[in-house]
Amino acid sequence: MPEISRFYGIVIYMFFIDHNPPHFKVKYGEFEANILIENGSILNGDLPISKHKLVVAWAEIHKEELINMWNTKEFHKVNPLL
Repeated sequence: MPEISRFYGIVIYMFFIDHNPPHFKVKYGEFEANILIENGSILNGDLPISKHKLVVAWAEIHKEELINMWNTKEFHKVNPLL
């Protein structure tokens, strides 16, 4: 599971052989969630609200890049939220 970004204790991964809809995995401490790229909502799992808001902000900034990565399966690091 390639790590694509890390910020504020949040680690973001993307599986490249995974089911639709396009999403990425977030880990924060004992919390894990799958986040939809399209709108930032939680597909499944759990994440503190404050961390979910940070992830949504990050995903919105990098939405096109994330969708392209999902479609092409070309792994690369994505800039963290600063």
